[in-house]
Amino acid sequence: MKSRDTLIRLRRFQVDEKRRRVTQIEVMMAEFHRMAVELDREVAQEEARAGISDTAHFAYPTYARAAAARRDNMRQSAIALEGQLSEAKAELGEAFEDLKKVEILDDRERSVERAADAQREQAAMDAIGLSRARA
Repeated sequence: MKSRDTLIRLRRFQVDEKRRRVTQIEVMMAEFHRMAVELDREVAQEEARAGISDTAHFAYPTYARAAAARRDNMRQSAIALEGQLSEAKAELGEAFEDLKKVEILDDRERSVERAADAQREQAAMDAIGLSRARA
């Protein structure tokens, strides 16, 4: 009984850890996307300020070029995290399946124990009824 409870707690902890990892990756991806949008806005502002939007132009703003490079790095990082996210979601699914298997096994064992307890209780009641009937 105690080992089952410990196993269930362990599986729940593992599911929670996997869920946290998925959430953490999703938050990081959202943050990268937000920062890329902000850098897009800054590049557009800098290009508007300079009046030059051609990146090959000799007078293209240095800040806009650097911001565009950072934006591209953010997007690449977000794309790289997509693979980690799918892997983390798969691990979460497996951990959840393991938890459900253990919980189902625990439910079955508990129902067997309850049935045995009910059978013992019924036998005790039958014995009381028989002893009263004899008396």
